[in-house]
Amino acid sequence: MNKTFKVALATVAAGSMLALAACSTGGTTDGGGETGGGLIGVAMPTKSSERWIQDGDAVKAELEAAGYSVDLQYAEDDIPTQVSQIENMITKGAEALIIASIDGTTLSEVLQTAADADIPVIAYDRLIRDTENVDYYATFDNFLVGQQQAWTVLNGLGLTDLEGAPLADAPAGPFNIELFAGSLDDNNAFFFFNGAMDVLQPLIDDGVLVVQSGQTDIEQAATLRWDGEEAQSRMENIITANYSDGTKVNAVLSPYDGISRGIIGALTDAGYTVGAEWPIISGQDAEIDSVKAILSGEQFATIFKDTRELAKVAAAMAIAILNGEEVEVNDTETYDNGVKIVPSYLLGPVPVVKDNVESALVDTGYWTAAELGL
Repeated sequence: MNKTFKVALATVAAGSMLALAACSTGGTTDGGGETGGGLIGVAMPTKSSERWIQDGDAVKAELEAAGYSVDLQYAEDDIPTQVSQIENMITKGAEALIIASIDGTTLSEVLQTAADADIPVIAYDRLIRDTENVDYYATFDNFLVGQQQAWTVLNGLGLTDLEGAPLADAPAGPFNIELFAGSLDDNNAFFFFNGAMDVLQPLIDDGVLVVQSGQTDIEQAATLRWDGEEAQSRMENIITANYSDGTKVNAVLSPYDGISRGIIGALTDAGYTVGAEWPIISGQDAEIDSVKAILSGEQFATIFKDTRELAKVAAAMAIAILNGEEVEVNDTETYDNGVKIVPSYLLGPVPVVKDNVESALVDTGYWTAAELGL
């Protein structure tokens, strides 16, 4: 799985550039100025999440530095808008498309249009499903992300270290845990949840962890569009239905920082206060508000996925394709989109807790000490 492969791809003929104004909703058209490169379309799902803004900016910067013009669009989690934006990119003569999909199952028709125009497609972070017209996938090791989220929960409970090794004199439990998953239209949600349950299920089976709500299936734990308000509402319902007798929540598996903050809101409203009885809460994406929550003790951990590195990988893929060069991948087995195995490049995620916020996020330049209030 992790053996590095080089995949040769023939040069893609670029379509002629048409001087058409962008007519998509919620995005901006950004050109790289007078360059020798052509146009590359970059479709991002939303600006409502901090990380996607960083992703878009980073991909754009990488491509412009290589001499390409960039049409960067955000669809604000509206599927028809994203489809329209991609159609406009094709019409304007985009030579390649880099797409972080809202719903990875809804792009088959527009990607057939791209294929008919010989435009290569790179799926960015989220796998595009049910089409042969996706050439490469740039992402992180998403099963490992899920495992790391579970290990951070167990670490917070005093059961394991951050790599899952059991700790000496670990408490016997039982600990009450509730489970949250991402949006079912995002393939990554399944990898995160399956990775986490790979770690947690044996402890649930042994009675060390107890899911008082009984909601252990991903369909029960899912959070549409990764929405924090929906997560808060579900957590409030769980507390009301299962913890009104004084039983305490000890931990919550959360797959994303925005969901974590919704969970924190529900716990606060239910009378929980930061301290010895505050639950251990996981997360993902190292969003600034959640990193601050880690520093304040509200959130125990997040998983840092360096979007700057992901942007470099995706941009390098597009540039290699357009130059007729080999595209570097390190996984040709894992990501089956329902039609084909999509050759992929997987990056490594990093668990972040209070003790390594500075080394993981400040020393690497991802956030500044001032931004985090350090």
